[in-house]
Amino acid sequence: MALDLSPLDNATRVLMEVDLKPVQGSRFQPTGFPDLGPASYELADGTSMLLVESAQSMANRLEVGCWDEENQAMVAPLSGLPYIAIFDEEERFLSSSVLEAHRVNSPYILESKDKTFFKALKQELEVVEKGRVDFNLLAKTMAKYDVNTLVHGLFLAKSDIAGGRFKLPRSLSAFIEAQDVTIASSGGVKRDDVDPSGDTRKGFGHVPFHREEYTGKITAYFNLDLAQVRGYRLGEDFEKLLIALALFKIRKFLDSGLRLRTACDLETDGAIRVTRPDKDFQPPSLGELEEALPELIEANASLFAEPRVTKVVYKT
Repeated sequence: MALDLSPLDNATRVLMEVDLKPVQGSRFQPTGFPDLGPASYELADGTSMLLVESAQSMANRLEVGCWDEENQAMVAPLSGLPYIAIFDEEERFLSSSVLEAHRVNSPYILESKDKTFFKALKQELEVVEKGRVDFNLLAKTMAKYDVNTLVHGLFLAKSDIAGGRFKLPRSLSAFIEAQDVTIASSGGVKRDDVDPSGDTRKGFGHVPFHREEYTGKITAYFNLDLAQVRGYRLGEDFEKLLIALALFKIRKFLDSGLRLRTACDLETDGAIRVTRPDKDFQPPSLGELEEALPELIEANASLFAEPRVTKVVYKT
């Protein structure tokens, strides 16, 4: 099936948003930060706001939708996309560049005592200590080994790979926030009917606790940078693949990835709204994308490593 992406030909961004709501009740639990707690703030007009899910967390969640945990491989519609699979010395699967927080920059890929892939990567990037780094070559190399990296970004932080100057920002970013929020305070007690006054430092005794959840209007936002996608300069077929892959990630997340936490189980509340480039453009359905992606993947086969899955061994 051919996707009609022509409405995006003259656009530099695709901006989309969709309202969310708890699957039950009205309360939800936002993301929390160890030294900050919930990220609450106010707009200039006094509107109370809350960050429900950060851009970093959303990148991870969008990636998870591409992975088949049972078979330790890409989900079927994405079969044939290149990625790096990581094994230990006993040939047991450990992880992959799709699952790792820093993708190809994972320490399980670049810090292994087995330097086979590291040396190949350094050679292909034509690493030089001084002079300009070739970002088009970086994009071409990442397309070869892990297309996912060109969606979610990369920072090759190792000093012996061009001094850590190889970086790619996210071409797809997302976050979830809520407005007009109020705190829903509650609490409870961890009961110990055997020894109610026991040493709580060791887990005995009654332990009262409080918790804060929130209510408010929740919205998920997605930003696909088409200018960056075209800036990779890898051809029109590859641009179509990256756009379709990004839209697939969004649709898959909204369809099955909205249980963010135990107390933050959400669902969509209405259709996706496209605010750029044109409200007449509607992203293809998940089914349409699943049908189109295998053909788009094979149209770019010449850019990919063979075999498509690059196996590396993590040696300590």
